[in-house]
Amino acid sequence: MIKRNTIQCSLVLDAVNKLRCHATADEIYDAIVKDYPTIGRGTVYRNLQRLTEAGKIRKIEVPGGPDRYDHQCHDHYHIICIQCGRLFDVDMEYFTDLEKSIRDTHGFQFTGHDIIFKGICPECRK
Repeated sequence: MIKRNTIQCSLVLDAVNKLRCHATADEIYDAIVKDYPTIGRGTVYRNLQRLTEAGKIRKIEVPGGPDRYDHQCHDHYHIICIQCGRLFDVDMEYFTDLEKSIRDTHGFQFTGHDIIFKGICPECRK
């Protein structure tokens, strides 16, 4: 939960919403610092965490790469380009009951899932 809505928090949320590209924390910082050169990188990181916890944005953990931040908070899947590293939304149904089909041999209580498909984007195929 966001305890108070600070100017910095609003700047971070606005940047994620304007970028609309599954940006990294560094990309979000770079977008903000152009107009607000006194903002600190740590401030951006802290506010990304606060906004994620409050459900205002979604953090996407990318194995082997930096976390990305999505303006769309609903459950959906992604595809990552294995050449340029850009992340895109996948237009398909989200399987809410997928965890029920897993044979649990380790005693886990499943709380959800994220799936990132891999491919080569149209730009990189050119």
